[in-house]
Amino acid sequence: MEETDMAVVVSPGQNEIDDLSQKGVDITPHRARMNAEDLDTKFKDPEDPFRIVFVCAMWITGFDVPSCSTIYLDKPQRNHTLMQTIARANRVFGDKNSGLIVDYIGVFRYLEKALAIYATGTDAEGKKPIADKSELVEKLREAIAEISEFCRGLGIDLATAQTDDALQNIEKINDAMERILINDETKRNYLQHATNVTKLYKAILPDPDAHEFTKTCQLIHIIAQKIRNLTPPADISGVMTEIEDLLDQSIAPEGYLIQIPSDTYDTGPVDLSQIDFEQLSEQFNTEHKRIEAEKLRGAINGKLAAMIRLNRSRMDYQQKFEQMIADYNAGTIGVDDYVQGLFNFVGELNQEDQRADTEEFSEEELAVFDLLTQREPHLTASQRDEVKNAVRELLETLKQEKLVLDWRKRTQSKAEVRSAVDIVLDDKLPQPYTPELFNQKSEAVYQHIYDSYYGEGKSIYTQN
Repeated sequence: MEETDMAVVVSPGQNEIDDLSQKGVDITPHRARMNAEDLDTKFKDPEDPFRIVFVCAMWITGFDVPSCSTIYLDKPQRNHTLMQTIARANRVFGDKNSGLIVDYIGVFRYLEKALAIYATGTDAEGKKPIADKSELVEKLREAIAEISEFCRGLGIDLATAQTDDALQNIEKINDAMERILINDETKRNYLQHATNVTKLYKAILPDPDAHEFTKTCQLIHIIAQKIRNLTPPADISGVMTEIEDLLDQSIAPEGYLIQIPSDTYDTGPVDLSQIDFEQLSEQFNTEHKRIEAEKLRGAINGKLAAMIRLNRSRMDYQQKFEQMIADYNAGTIGVDDYVQGLFNFVGELNQEDQRADTEEFSEEELAVFDLLTQREPHLTASQRDEVKNAVRELLETLKQEKLVLDWRKRTQSKAEVRSAVDIVLDDKLPQPYTPELFNQKSEAVYQHIYDSYYGEGKSIYTQN
């Protein structure tokens, strides 16, 4: 509250200075601020300290601020004005899923009449859009009962999971996480319950009735947050250029061109090669094996996503990883076998991560080489060298001559790139590439170039 800014926003009156001075109010500094500052933009910014505004008629109609959570009513309002005022706080925003209306003078007695005129009055389930806060309190009580029952089924007693001993609290929370992480289904169910509890609890705040539930809700939220933190969040910044390009093409005169979306994106590379497996093995010998396994799974998932984004031929690793998780969730393998499988998989990823150096390639060269050589044809050592030379010449030709700015938006530029792929590969690839196989490989390489290179030196490889 020490940093919170507030202001008055009212329509100008003809004699407002004299009229208000008779009531002991100096409107001059308020009017100066209204004229000098862009208050509506500041109020719409949830990060701006301008959080409280006193209004009369302005900002009541046609002023949309999704982050606005509370409205205090202290003047009579009816019909559409009342409906529009209430609507200022009913938008969903972030963690906010309901707004608070504080009625000082009994305005809500006009609500039923307003709903009869301007709305259906109830939703499909027969519920009014405005509810007394006591109903939210009861919903929270029911939600806590549901998650408590769910946890009891896993051997977790939320009522005794918090004590006055901080170290004991940590141990109890870790025990709870270990039981929740039996498989993905129990983890998903707990997180759904926890999200519901947290939303209801935040909707009730700052009402004193929330104090009854604070301790339990904090515990539920802490467990959920610690579980979520085991898996790093996805970073989608790497796909923004692709999205912009898709939008540009979708509104172009040539019509829609919807490419197959990328399956995975860079979530931030993790250097798994630096993991001390001897030390990590000791951690897995604790009673919280599932927690440590979830951490390792999150690290693998981030690294694997980054590797696949650079080379789609690595999708086999993704399928193997998903199958391992599916087997664990189904109970086909136990936690010890699951952990050992993760260790082995990390070793495979580390070998794959070093393969570009082994082949004396860059990552972008390796991606094209894999498209041309994986599965078929079967090549001799000398033929593989011919393919390597073809890859290097192709990328050099494309980057120096064809991949110009916005090349993917122009039909002629795309045709030139497609032709260059065919010409270089047709001239350089060895004999085992039959015409049918050549066409398949050439098309795969062109599609890779289209998906990965934006023009003027920009590509998924220059962003990593």
